[in-house]
Amino acid sequence: MFRFLISTALAASLSIPAFADGVPSEAAAEGNFAERPFSPYANRNFPERPLWGDSHLHTGLSLDAGAFGNTLLPDEAWRFAKGEQVISSTGQPVRLARPLDWMVLTDHTDLMGFAPDLQAGKPGVLSDPKGLEWYEGYSAGGEEAGKAAFDIITNFSQMTLPEILLESYSPGADAFAFTWEHIVMAAEQHNDPGNFTAFIGFEWTSVPKGFNLHRNVMLRDGPVRALQMVPPVTQPPYGDTDPKALYAWLEEYQGKTGGRAVAFAHNGNLSNGWMFPTDDTYHGGKVDEDYVNARAKWEPHYEVTQIKGDGEAHPYLSPDDEFADYENWDVGNLDITELKTEDMLAGEYAREALKQGLMLEEKFGVNPYKFGMGGATDSHTSLATAEEDNFFGKSVSVEPSATRITHPFIANELGEIPGDLLVASGYTAVWASENTRSAIFDAFKRRETYATTGPRIGLRFFGGWDFNDDDLRTRSIAEAGYTRGVPMGSDLRPREGEGAPTFMIAALRDPVGANLDRAQVVKGWMDADGALQEKVYDVAWSGDREPDGNGKLPEVGDTVDLDTASWSNTIGASELATVWSDPDFDPAERAFYYVRVLEIPTPRWIVYDQVRYGIELPPDAQLAHQERAYSSPIWYTPAQ
Repeated sequence: MFRFLISTALAASLSIPAFADGVPSEAAAEGNFAERPFSPYANRNFPERPLWGDSHLHTGLSLDAGAFGNTLLPDEAWRFAKGEQVISSTGQPVRLARPLDWMVLTDHTDLMGFAPDLQAGKPGVLSDPKGLEWYEGYSAGGEEAGKAAFDIITNFSQMTLPEILLESYSPGADAFAFTWEHIVMAAEQHNDPGNFTAFIGFEWTSVPKGFNLHRNVMLRDGPVRALQMVPPVTQPPYGDTDPKALYAWLEEYQGKTGGRAVAFAHNGNLSNGWMFPTDDTYHGGKVDEDYVNARAKWEPHYEVTQIKGDGEAHPYLSPDDEFADYENWDVGNLDITELKTEDMLAGEYAREALKQGLMLEEKFGVNPYKFGMGGATDSHTSLATAEEDNFFGKSVSVEPSATRITHPFIANELGEIPGDLLVASGYTAVWASENTRSAIFDAFKRRETYATTGPRIGLRFFGGWDFNDDDLRTRSIAEAGYTRGVPMGSDLRPREGEGAPTFMIAALRDPVGANLDRAQVVKGWMDADGALQEKVYDVAWSGDREPDGNGKLPEVGDTVDLDTASWSNTIGASELATVWSDPDFDPAERAFYYVRVLEIPTPRWIVYDQVRYGIELPPDAQLAHQERAYSSPIWYTPAQ
């Protein structure tokens, strides 16, 4: 790549001007400059840089954030995302290393407005015996506050909330409407088109039997449309846990307001197989033509990585993938009231869902799992921190301290998810033409997004039929990518000729992060017998490594120093680029392709805690990992 750049620069410096003495030719005077200008950057109409953001964050307005002591409201969350320093709920100064470009605040809709009133001891809360009990526990602090918070969540998931409190903080109640207005107007106040985009959003919190079916909703609109309706809830009699109830609300919102909205799920790994149903029935209804059409319409995006585990792949489902065992949470459902069994895993992970989508498309003519990839924090601290050395945890109870890794995420008689398993992840990169609500939202709709576990890795991925190495000999590969192919999130154009598709991939390390180990293409397809298959290809890598006899690439090495929580970029590559053609292509088989980029090993957040606080880590704790990026897929459909 560098030789190409140098030779191109030399050629440019030695070339003879096309027009002697600077006089334009007759052809130029006729308008050819406008058609093909001298400057390769003129007249561009495609996205030129990724915009980084968090699509899932909670403030103290959320039930399970405020009850655990989060006192920061939307204003602080927005200011923090924009790069300002704030004081956390535990009194610690905190600031992002680099501001975000956009964010969606997604406070929970159920019992909206209750948490701040609980913290303040409002009479409406104290008038109910259970409300009084929770307030006294919250006021006591420490272990008692934790017990009160968990009891609130238990009553919520079991749908046993006190009727008077449910009535006071559900649609139709003043507190609910005022809180929604607070959320909407705070986003509008901080929205700064061209510089920072603040999206109006919320989280729809369906959790039947403790099985996570949550969806986040992002609106393209401002207050004029957003305030014409209030968001939906899941607690009866005010709402329903069936995803079709959310789809109906989205349909009504667009029809009534003329606005636009999308929904996206997260943490299928805590759904015990319910997130991506394929059988005839699912929770609340049937996987039929109505279901697949509605899901395809409203859910063009999936949150594949976040604090509560990584959801790209699982070693049980992908035994030949040596990197599938990454930050997996596979103990049970959200509150560990039911343990996980292996048969549940196929309905929980993104790669398997993408494969199952091919089968459902064959059956119904529509693929409900044709989604783009994204990452988010799901932090309940109001702080969008996905940096290993700046991780403020899931909730206020696990903000930085010498004891936080001893606090399990959840623990009961059935099992435990230890605190050291929390993941400092992730962010979504969006290829949008400008930093505005409309441009970023539209990129979500067309799935031109990718996920990272936190690092700001640059990633381009294009699919076509005639890319070649010459297309890499420029820093303007996107021009060839958009002109002769399609970007991530798209369907390949109709097949040209008799060859296999070609894919152009370019990855650039985070400027302040770790070097890159390798880039891989993950392919999934449905074979002639209707069986679903997958394969992972190493397509570009650092150094002079060569695959072994089994086709496996040797490890990149390890420079992590656990004593200082550091690493060295003396291994790996700053960038990787290649054009790859599928060697196993069959034009009769439905398929998808996405890119996974791996960094060299770096320390996990618990190692930074160990160095700062001088603490002992659990003997079986994972200390280092390889952070990564996941592109949205590109799909191939055989000609009919």
